[in-house]
Amino acid sequence: MAMDSWSRRRVVTATVVAPISWGTTAITITEFLPAGRPLLVAAMRVLPAGLVLVALGSRQPGWRPRGREWARYAVVAACNFALFFPLLAAGIYRLPGGVASSGGGLQPLLVAALTWLLLRRRPRPIDLAVGVVAAIGVAMVVIRPGAGFDRVGLLAMVSANTAFGLGVVLTKRLPVPVNRTATTGWQLLLGAALLVPLALVVEGLPPSLSARNVAGFAYLSLFGTGLAYIVWFNGIRRLPSVAPPLLGLAAPVTGAALGWIVLGQSLSPVQILGFVLALGAISYGALQGSTAARADVAPRRTIRQTMRFLWPSQ
Repeated sequence: MAMDSWSRRRVVTATVVAPISWGTTAITITEFLPAGRPLLVAAMRVLPAGLVLVALGSRQPGWRPRGREWARYAVVAACNFALFFPLLAAGIYRLPGGVASSGGGLQPLLVAALTWLLLRRRPRPIDLAVGVVAAIGVAMVVIRPGAGFDRVGLLAMVSANTAFGLGVVLTKRLPVPVNRTATTGWQLLLGAALLVPLALVVEGLPPSLSARNVAGFAYLSLFGTGLAYIVWFNGIRRLPSVAPPLLGLAAPVTGAALGWIVLGQSLSPVQILGFVLALGAISYGALQGSTAARADVAPRRTIRQTMRFLWPSQ
């Protein structure tokens, strides 16, 4: 069903709140959480939020995955949480803040490429051009002269953003949720089911947590993950494919802005120009979401033979 202009603007405004909150992730991890534990950080992001959202969702008409839906949601949860979160944390630990944040600038191009490869939907030239400008703008904002380039860290960030982009594409193929809170909660719990055992095997038992650690985990899980992903998933489903990844650029821009505020750093002319380019790309994404008559819908027929057991032809 088509949204009116006011409803579309509300969806765009709510959706951009999610990446703004994600822009606080780097500073939360480096300043509040135990060092060198990316799997622990990822597991603690999804498990508390998942439990809370499933509990809250049970107060409304109940919903949980059934039958083949378990496999579908497990794949999406793996992309959005089990792969994205630990790879993101690993990149943040190994790279300077600016370099780590720059990976988010690749999102529009990654989503366009994955949509083309998996759904055979060719992106418009204007959308590709805006994606290139966005990536350049974010890089100008967050990468400083002399920044270190750890190869493992860079690989982790590129892999994290690829997983996230794949999650955006696959989320649009899931059924419209009857209970958005419970649906998000179950996806988080499926991610936790993958992350918690892996964290215990690879990193061992968690260290004793300080009050500062607990506060950081609580904020990152409940606000930066649970609440943020409810509005993000709603936006992905209702907005055109081009809009969410461009709105997602608010994350690296917010992260860079917080770094300057906390560290008292000044902006160079190059960084100011990068801000203008990145904000222009975000505005273009907001315009696409606000003016589109309806969100584009992924084809009902699957493209890849290997995905047919998850998304069969209907």
